[in-house]
Amino acid sequence: MKSHFTILATAVVSANAHTIMQKLWVNGVDQGYLKGIRHPSYDGPILDVDSNDIICNGGPNPLVTPYPTEIIDIPAGATVSTEWHHNLQPDGYNSADGDDPIATSHKGPVIHYLAKVDSALTADVTGLKWFKIHEEGLYSDGTWAVDKLISQKGKWDFKIPSCIPPGNYLLRSEIIALHPASSYPGAQFYMECAQINITGGGSASPSTVSFPGAYHGSDPGITINIYYPTPTSYTIPGPPVFTQSKFLVLFIS
Repeated sequence: MKSHFTILATAVVSANAHTIMQKLWVNGVDQGYLKGIRHPSYDGPILDVDSNDIICNGGPNPLVTPYPTEIIDIPAGATVSTEWHHNLQPDGYNSADGDDPIATSHKGPVIHYLAKVDSALTADVTGLKWFKIHEEGLYSDGTWAVDKLISQKGKWDFKIPSCIPPGNYLLRSEIIALHPASSYPGAQFYMECAQINITGGGSASPSTVSFPGAYHGSDPGITINIYYPTPTSYTIPGPPVFTQSKFLVLFIS
């Protein structure tokens, strides 16, 4: 019982150790601090999966306006890295901040979505159609994607599918912190949207979901006790990841 209390106490102490995504890298090239990223000035979470704030943040964490005017060019198939930090930090990782990029108690998945748009500068993000291109959650050794993010000092790599059409997109990068998720609302959702333009690519038409709507408070990946009993598996919320191999099978058949 004492050990369970200690774990829970640690979670409470770290409850304000939040995070903000504030930089993109494309094939290893730094795109600049806050360039093309819609961001708040406060690093707090969204708790309501039925709110429009679940799309690209906002609400209790007002987004800085005017939105950025940069649109980041990304070749289809490129490796993209998002960079997260505890606070807005133009100098990057802060070794003196024990909660940078995020508190160790904030265990959970890292997820990425894309939505095709006529213009990545569009102000209205309601009604967009999103498809998931990446997710990582609970690993077989009992560690979480957030543990990996911390070990990488806030940077996270993933691939842009090579078969999706060229054009403007919004990239939605998300962390779900599950330390208070034993009841709903509880899980903490951190997300930012980046304005990108994909070059090259193909003609795939991924299945899409809407935000709000893709997540529900009753989802097992949203309401979960990660302390006791210790989970051995975890269902990441949202749709399955779109993969190029699935598209190729459908195209060939």
